[in-house]
Amino acid sequence: MAIARYPIVVLDCPDPKVLAEFYGAILDWAVEQEDDEWWMIRAEYGDGIGFQKVEGFTPPQWPGQDKPQQMHLDVSVDDLDVAEAAVLKLGATKHEHQPGTSFRVFLDPAGHPFCLCQA
Repeated sequence: MAIARYPIVVLDCPDPKVLAEFYGAILDWAVEQEDDEWWMIRAEYGDGIGFQKVEGFTPPQWPGQDKPQQMHLDVSVDDLDVAEAAVLKLGATKHEHQPGTSFRVFLDPAGHPFCLCQA
């Protein structure tokens, strides 16, 4: 028997609304505002990602370790080229370091790394 359920993951950021709208558009999940410092996106089946405002937020550096990433999101896509164009239009930045061929690394508007992975 499980001790807990996995309802959400939470990302620290300087502007939770911006990231909620960004990831909500990528995943086609509903955007919900809790308050100015907390926004959520939710899938129809219940999973979610929370975004909480952190004053003085410093984005992680990757692949460097001066300010190491502590987590990143990998999302599956059917077509890497089509998905790349879409996330760039939404405000992502393609990372200069691309260590693989079946996935691509980007930075979200707050500087968190995330990957588009070929399904």
